[in-house]
Amino acid sequence: MGIKEEGGDRVYLKEILLNIFHQKRLLVILFVIVILSTAVLIMYIFLLQEPVCGDGTIYDSCSDRKPYFCEQGILVERASICGCFENLTIDGDSCFSKYQTGIKNIALNYVLRGENGTIEFAVYGGLANYLSKLSRSIHHVDGEIPVKKDFKLKKLDEEEQRYLLLPLVTNIQNLVDNKKDQVRVAISIIQKISFGSSEKIISIGGNKIDYARYPYEVLYDEQGVCGEKSELLAFILREMGYGTAFLYYPFENHETIAVKCPKRHSVGKTGYCFIETTGPSIITDDELEYVGVGKLSSEPELIVISEGKSIGNWWYEFKDASDLIKIRNLMEKNWVSASAYSKFEELSDKYGFEEVYNI
Repeated sequence: MGIKEEGGDRVYLKEILLNIFHQKRLLVILFVIVILSTAVLIMYIFLLQEPVCGDGTIYDSCSDRKPYFCEQGILVERASICGCFENLTIDGDSCFSKYQTGIKNIALNYVLRGENGTIEFAVYGGLANYLSKLSRSIHHVDGEIPVKKDFKLKKLDEEEQRYLLLPLVTNIQNLVDNKKDQVRVAISIIQKISFGSSEKIISIGGNKIDYARYPYEVLYDEQGVCGEKSELLAFILREMGYGTAFLYYPFENHETIAVKCPKRHSVGKTGYCFIETTGPSIITDDELEYVGVGKLSSEPELIVISEGKSIGNWWYEFKDASDLIKIRNLMEKNWVSASAYSKFEELSDKYGFEEVYNI
Protein backbone atom coordinates (compact mmCIF):
# COMPACT_ATOMS: atom_id res chain seq x y z
CA MET A 1 0.00 0.00 0.00
CA GLY A 2 2.85 2.39 0.85
CA ILE A 3 4.47 1.92 -2.56
CA LYS A 4 1.17 2.42 -4.36
CA GLU A 5 0.43 5.52 -2.35
CA GLU A 6 3.87 6.92 -3.12
CA GLY A 7 3.31 6.21 -6.81
CA GLY A 8 -0.05 7.92 -6.66
CA ASP A 9 1.55 10.97 -5.07
CA ARG A 10 4.11 11.06 -7.86
CA VAL A 11 1.38 10.93 -10.52
CA TYR A 12 -0.54 13.70 -8.72
CA LEU A 13 2.60 15.84 -8.44
CA LYS A 14 3.32 15.29 -12.11
CA GLU A 15 -0.19 16.47 -13.00
CA ILE A 16 0.28 19.62 -10.90
CA LEU A 17 3.58 20.42 -12.60
CA LEU A 18 2.08 19.85 -16.04
CA ASN A 19 -0.82 22.18 -15.18
CA ILE A 20 1.60 24.88 -14.01
CA PHE A 21 3.65 24.43 -17.19
CA HIS A 22 0.57 24.74 -19.41
CA GLN A 23 -0.65 27.80 -17.48
CA LYS A 24 2.73 29.52 -17.86
CA ARG A 25 2.85 28.63 -21.54
CA LEU A 26 -0.64 30.05 -21.95
CA LEU A 27 0.42 33.27 -20.20
CA VAL A 28 3.46 33.57 -22.49
CA ILE A 29 1.27 33.02 -25.54
CA LEU A 30 -1.23 35.64 -24.32
CA PHE A 31 1.61 38.09 -23.62
CA VAL A 32 3.02 37.58 -27.13
CA ILE A 33 -0.46 38.07 -28.63
CA VAL A 34 -0.89 41.35 -26.69
CA ILE A 35 2.53 42.62 -27.82
CA LEU A 36 1.89 41.70 -31.45
CA SER A 37 -1.62 43.20 -31.36
CA THR A 38 -0.25 46.45 -29.91
CA ALA A 39 2.47 46.60 -32.56
CA VAL A 40 -0.08 45.98 -35.33
CA LEU A 41 -2.37 48.67 -33.87
CA ILE A 42 0.48 51.20 -33.72
CA MET A 43 1.44 50.40 -37.30
CA TYR A 44 -2.18 50.74 -38.39
CA ILE A 45 -2.53 54.12 -36.68
CA PHE A 46 0.77 55.24 -38.22
CA LEU A 47 -0.37 54.19 -41.69
CA LEU A 48 -3.68 56.00 -41.22
CA GLN A 49 -1.88 59.26 -40.43
CA GLU A 50 -1.52 61.51 -43.42
CA PRO A 51 2.06 62.56 -44.19
CA VAL A 52 2.82 66.14 -43.21
CA CYS A 53 5.50 68.79 -43.64
CA GLY A 54 7.56 70.25 -40.80
CA ASP A 55 4.82 72.71 -39.77
CA GLY A 56 2.10 70.06 -39.75
CA THR A 57 0.64 70.90 -43.16
CA ILE A 58 -0.74 67.84 -44.98
CA TYR A 59 0.97 66.86 -48.23
CA ASP A 60 -0.28 68.70 -51.34
CA SER A 61 -1.95 71.40 -49.23
CA CYS A 62 -1.37 75.08 -48.57
CA SER A 63 0.15 76.04 -45.22
CA ASP A 64 -1.49 78.68 -43.03
CA ARG A 65 1.80 80.47 -43.56
CA LYS A 66 1.34 81.90 -47.05
CA PRO A 67 2.62 81.33 -49.73
CA TYR A 68 3.95 77.92 -48.64
CA PHE A 69 2.72 74.63 -50.07
CA CYS A 70 3.57 71.18 -48.69
CA GLU A 71 5.26 69.30 -51.51
CA GLN A 72 6.75 65.87 -50.76
CA GLY A 73 7.62 66.84 -47.20
CA ILE A 74 9.08 70.26 -47.97
CA LEU A 75 7.38 73.66 -47.68
CA VAL A 76 7.86 75.48 -50.97
CA GLU A 77 6.64 78.84 -52.23
CA ARG A 78 3.51 78.50 -54.36
CA ALA A 79 1.91 81.93 -54.32
CA SER A 80 0.07 81.08 -57.55
CA ILE A 81 -1.84 78.41 -55.57
CA CYS A 82 -1.79 79.60 -51.94
CA GLY A 83 -1.79 83.37 -52.39
CA CYS A 84 -0.03 85.97 -50.20
CA PHE A 85 -0.68 87.85 -47.01
CA GLU A 86 -2.11 91.35 -47.29
CA ASN A 87 0.37 94.12 -48.14
CA LEU A 88 2.54 91.67 -50.07
CA THR A 89 2.68 91.47 -53.85
CA ILE A 90 2.71 88.28 -55.91
CA ASP A 91 5.49 87.71 -58.41
CA GLY A 92 5.29 84.23 -59.87
CA ASP A 93 5.23 81.85 -56.92
CA SER A 94 6.78 84.29 -54.43
CA CYS A 95 5.42 87.07 -52.24
CA PHE A 96 7.32 90.31 -51.85
CA SER A 97 7.32 93.09 -49.28
CA LYS A 98 8.02 96.68 -50.25
CA TYR A 99 10.76 96.58 -47.61
CA GLN A 100 12.74 93.85 -49.39
CA THR A 101 15.52 96.17 -50.47
CA GLY A 102 19.21 96.19 -49.65
CA ILE A 103 19.64 92.43 -49.47
CA LYS A 104 22.31 90.91 -47.27
CA ASN A 105 23.01 87.18 -46.97
CA ILE A 106 23.88 85.90 -43.51
CA ALA A 107 24.89 82.51 -42.11
CA LEU A 108 22.99 81.31 -39.05
CA ASN A 109 25.01 78.66 -37.24
CA TYR A 110 23.71 76.00 -34.87
CA VAL A 111 24.78 72.85 -33.05
CA LEU A 112 22.58 69.75 -32.91
CA ARG A 113 23.90 66.85 -30.83
CA GLY A 114 27.48 67.91 -31.45
CA GLU A 115 27.06 68.40 -35.20
CA ASN A 116 27.57 71.92 -36.56
CA GLY A 117 25.16 73.24 -39.17
CA THR A 118 24.35 76.45 -40.99
CA ILE A 119 21.20 78.02 -42.46
CA GLU A 120 21.80 80.60 -45.16
CA PHE A 121 19.28 83.41 -44.85
CA ALA A 122 18.61 86.68 -46.69
CA VAL A 123 17.88 89.82 -44.64
CA TYR A 124 16.96 93.26 -45.93
CA GLY A 125 18.19 96.69 -44.99
CA GLY A 126 14.87 98.18 -46.12
CA LEU A 127 12.96 96.46 -43.30
CA ALA A 128 15.71 97.03 -40.73
CA ASN A 129 15.66 100.75 -41.55
CA TYR A 130 11.84 100.86 -41.32
CA LEU A 131 11.88 99.15 -37.90
CA SER A 132 14.61 101.43 -36.58
CA LYS A 133 12.32 104.44 -37.12
CA LEU A 134 9.32 103.01 -35.27
CA SER A 135 8.48 104.60 -31.94
CA ARG A 136 9.44 102.51 -28.90
CA SER A 137 6.79 104.20 -26.76
CA ILE A 138 3.16 103.19 -26.18
CA HIS A 139 0.45 105.80 -25.79
CA HIS A 140 -1.84 105.45 -22.78
CA VAL A 141 -5.40 104.43 -23.64
CA ASP A 142 -8.20 105.37 -21.21
CA GLY A 143 -5.68 106.02 -18.48
CA GLU A 144 -4.18 102.51 -18.65
CA ILE A 145 -0.45 102.35 -18.00
CA PRO A 146 1.39 99.91 -20.30
CA VAL A 147 3.30 97.06 -18.70
CA LYS A 148 6.30 95.00 -19.86
CA LYS A 149 4.07 92.57 -21.75
CA ASP A 150 2.63 95.40 -23.85
CA PHE A 151 6.09 96.47 -24.99
CA LYS A 152 7.02 92.87 -25.80
CA LEU A 153 3.89 92.32 -27.89
CA LYS A 154 4.40 95.64 -29.66
CA LYS A 155 7.66 94.25 -31.08
CA LEU A 156 6.60 90.64 -31.56
CA ASP A 157 3.34 91.50 -33.35
CA GLU A 158 4.81 93.99 -35.84
CA GLU A 159 3.21 92.90 -39.13
CA GLU A 160 5.84 93.93 -41.69
CA GLN A 161 8.51 92.20 -39.61
CA ARG A 162 6.46 89.00 -39.41
CA TYR A 163 6.31 88.64 -43.19
CA LEU A 164 10.10 88.53 -43.47
CA LEU A 165 10.77 86.49 -40.32
CA LEU A 166 8.38 83.66 -41.23
CA PRO A 167 10.77 82.31 -43.93
CA LEU A 168 13.31 81.63 -41.16
CA VAL A 169 10.74 79.56 -39.23
CA THR A 170 9.98 77.69 -42.45
CA ASN A 171 13.67 77.04 -43.12
CA ILE A 172 14.05 75.49 -39.67
CA GLN A 173 10.98 73.29 -40.16
CA ASN A 174 12.21 72.20 -43.58
CA LEU A 175 15.60 71.33 -42.11
CA VAL A 176 14.32 68.71 -39.64
CA ASP A 177 10.97 66.90 -39.35
CA ASN A 178 11.29 66.08 -35.65
CA LYS A 179 9.46 68.73 -33.59
CA LYS A 180 11.94 68.56 -30.74
CA ASP A 181 14.88 69.00 -33.10
CA GLN A 182 13.16 72.02 -34.64
CA VAL A 183 13.08 73.62 -31.18
CA ARG A 184 16.70 72.62 -30.57
CA VAL A 185 17.87 74.18 -33.84
CA ALA A 186 15.90 77.38 -33.18
CA ILE A 187 17.39 77.73 -29.69
CA SER A 188 20.93 77.04 -30.88
CA ILE A 189 20.66 79.57 -33.73
CA ILE A 190 19.74 82.35 -31.31
CA GLN A 191 22.37 81.31 -28.77
CA LYS A 192 25.05 81.38 -31.48
CA ILE A 193 24.21 84.95 -32.57
CA SER A 194 26.85 87.29 -31.16
CA PHE A 195 26.15 89.21 -27.97
CA GLY A 196 26.37 92.97 -28.45
CA SER A 197 24.49 96.23 -27.94
CA SER A 198 23.65 98.74 -30.65
CA GLU A 199 25.30 101.62 -28.76
CA LYS A 200 22.41 103.86 -29.87
CA ILE A 201 20.53 106.14 -27.49
CA ILE A 202 16.92 107.25 -27.97
CA SER A 203 14.76 109.77 -26.14
CA ILE A 204 11.33 108.91 -24.73
CA GLY A 205 9.43 111.55 -22.79
CA GLY A 206 12.60 113.54 -22.27
CA ASN A 207 14.43 110.50 -20.87
CA LYS A 208 17.39 108.98 -22.70
CA ILE A 209 17.46 105.19 -22.82
CA ASP A 210 19.37 102.49 -24.68
CA TYR A 211 18.01 101.67 -28.12
CA ALA A 212 16.15 98.33 -28.18
CA ARG A 213 16.21 96.37 -31.42
CA TYR A 214 13.23 94.62 -32.96
CA PRO A 215 13.74 90.85 -33.45
CA TYR A 216 14.40 91.32 -37.17
CA GLU A 217 17.09 93.90 -36.44
CA VAL A 218 18.93 91.30 -34.33
CA LEU A 219 19.15 89.12 -37.44
CA TYR A 220 20.18 91.99 -39.68
CA ASP A 221 22.83 93.26 -37.26
CA GLU A 222 23.86 89.67 -36.42
CA GLN A 223 24.03 90.60 -32.75
CA GLY A 224 21.86 91.45 -29.77
CA VAL A 225 21.72 91.70 -25.99
CA CYS A 226 19.87 89.26 -23.75
CA GLY A 227 16.38 90.78 -24.09
CA GLU A 228 16.69 91.34 -27.85
CA LYS A 229 17.85 87.80 -28.58
CA SER A 230 15.14 86.42 -26.29
CA GLU A 231 12.47 88.30 -28.24
CA LEU A 232 13.70 86.78 -31.51
CA LEU A 233 13.53 83.27 -30.04
CA ALA A 234 10.09 84.04 -28.58
CA PHE A 235 8.88 84.99 -32.05
CA ILE A 236 10.13 81.74 -33.58
CA LEU A 237 8.81 79.42 -30.85
CA ARG A 238 5.45 81.19 -30.78
CA GLU A 239 5.13 80.76 -34.55
CA MET A 240 5.87 77.06 -34.06
CA GLY A 241 2.88 76.93 -31.72
CA TYR A 242 4.57 76.75 -28.32
CA GLY A 243 3.61 78.60 -25.16
CA THR A 244 6.24 81.26 -24.50
CA ALA A 245 7.13 83.65 -21.70
CA PHE A 246 9.91 85.96 -20.61
CA LEU A 247 11.81 85.68 -17.34
CA TYR A 248 13.08 88.96 -15.95
CA TYR A 249 15.57 88.91 -13.06
CA PRO A 250 15.41 92.39 -11.47
CA PHE A 251 18.54 92.34 -9.30
CA GLU A 252 20.76 91.17 -12.16
CA ASN A 253 18.77 93.14 -14.77
CA HIS A 254 18.78 90.01 -16.91
CA GLU A 255 16.11 88.74 -19.25
CA THR A 256 15.69 85.43 -20.97
CA ILE A 257 12.93 83.29 -22.44
CA ALA A 258 10.93 80.35 -21.12
CA VAL A 259 8.88 77.77 -23.02
CA LYS A 260 5.83 75.91 -21.72
CA CYS A 261 6.86 72.53 -20.29
CA PRO A 262 6.01 69.97 -17.56
CA LYS A 263 5.90 71.67 -14.15
CA ARG A 264 8.49 69.40 -12.55
CA HIS A 265 11.13 70.76 -14.94
CA SER A 266 9.98 74.37 -14.87
CA VAL A 267 11.14 77.48 -13.03
CA GLY A 268 9.42 77.59 -9.65
CA LYS A 269 6.75 75.10 -10.84
CA THR A 270 5.38 77.77 -13.18
CA GLY A 271 5.04 75.40 -16.13
CA TYR A 272 7.71 77.30 -18.12
CA CYS A 273 11.26 76.05 -18.66
CA PHE A 274 14.29 78.33 -18.54
CA ILE A 275 16.22 78.90 -21.80
CA GLU A 276 19.33 81.10 -21.79
CA THR A 277 19.84 83.01 -25.06
CA THR A 278 23.13 84.85 -24.51
CA GLY A 279 25.17 81.77 -25.42
CA PRO A 280 25.01 77.97 -25.88
CA SER A 281 23.46 76.24 -22.87
CA ILE A 282 20.96 73.52 -21.99
CA ILE A 283 17.21 73.97 -21.51
CA THR A 284 16.38 74.20 -17.74
CA ASP A 285 19.99 75.03 -16.72
CA ASP A 286 19.41 78.19 -14.67
CA GLU A 287 22.57 77.91 -12.56
CA LEU A 288 24.94 79.43 -15.11
CA GLU A 289 27.77 81.80 -14.24
CA TYR A 290 27.44 85.31 -15.69
CA VAL A 291 30.22 87.84 -16.20
CA GLY A 292 30.43 90.22 -13.25
CA VAL A 293 27.33 88.76 -11.58
CA GLY A 294 27.76 85.05 -10.95
CA LYS A 295 24.60 82.95 -10.66
CA LEU A 296 21.10 84.39 -10.93
CA SER A 297 19.75 84.80 -7.40
CA SER A 298 16.71 87.08 -7.64
CA GLU A 299 13.13 85.86 -8.01
CA PRO A 300 12.23 86.17 -11.70
CA GLU A 301 9.15 87.93 -13.01
CA LEU A 302 7.25 85.66 -15.41
CA ILE A 303 5.73 87.46 -18.41
CA VAL A 304 3.56 85.05 -20.40
CA ILE A 305 3.32 85.96 -24.09
CA SER A 306 1.46 83.05 -25.69
CA GLU A 307 -0.65 80.19 -24.35
CA GLY A 308 0.55 77.63 -26.87
CA LYS A 309 1.42 73.95 -26.52
CA SER A 310 3.97 72.44 -24.14
CA ILE A 311 7.25 70.95 -25.36
CA GLY A 312 6.26 67.85 -23.36
CA ASN A 313 8.32 65.18 -21.60
CA TRP A 314 11.23 62.93 -22.52
CA TRP A 315 13.80 65.54 -23.49
CA TYR A 316 17.39 64.37 -23.00
CA GLU A 317 18.17 67.99 -22.07
CA PHE A 318 16.42 67.55 -18.72
CA LYS A 319 18.92 64.90 -17.60
CA ASP A 320 21.87 66.61 -19.27
CA ALA A 321 21.13 69.86 -17.43
CA SER A 322 20.86 68.01 -14.11
CA ASP A 323 24.17 66.20 -14.77
CA LEU A 324 25.90 69.44 -15.73
CA ILE A 325 24.73 71.28 -12.62
CA LYS A 326 26.08 68.45 -10.43
CA ILE A 327 29.42 68.49 -12.27
CA ARG A 328 29.63 72.29 -12.03
CA ASN A 329 29.03 72.11 -8.25
CA LEU A 330 31.81 69.51 -7.93
CA MET A 331 34.14 71.74 -9.95
CA GLU A 332 33.53 74.59 -7.52
CA LYS A 333 34.71 72.28 -4.71
CA ASN A 334 37.59 70.81 -6.77
CA TRP A 335 36.08 67.35 -6.35
CA VAL A 336 35.78 66.47 -10.03
CA SER A 337 36.61 62.88 -10.93
CA ALA A 338 38.03 61.80 -14.28
CA SER A 339 34.65 60.35 -15.28
CA ALA A 340 32.83 63.58 -14.32
CA TYR A 341 35.27 65.69 -16.31
CA SER A 342 34.89 63.35 -19.27
CA LYS A 343 31.10 63.82 -19.03
CA PHE A 344 31.60 67.60 -18.93
CA GLU A 345 33.65 67.50 -22.14
CA GLU A 346 31.00 65.29 -23.75
CA LEU A 347 28.28 67.84 -22.91
CA SER A 348 30.47 70.73 -24.06
CA ASP A 349 30.82 69.12 -27.48
CA LYS A 350 27.15 68.19 -27.61
CA TYR A 351 25.94 71.76 -27.02
CA GLY A 352 28.92 73.82 -28.17
CA PHE A 353 29.42 75.58 -24.83
CA GLU A 354 31.24 78.86 -24.47
CA GLU A 355 33.26 79.72 -21.36
CA VAL A 356 31.33 82.80 -20.16
CA TYR A 357 27.93 84.48 -20.42
CA ASN A 358 27.25 88.16 -20.94
CA ILE A 359 24.48 90.19 -19.32
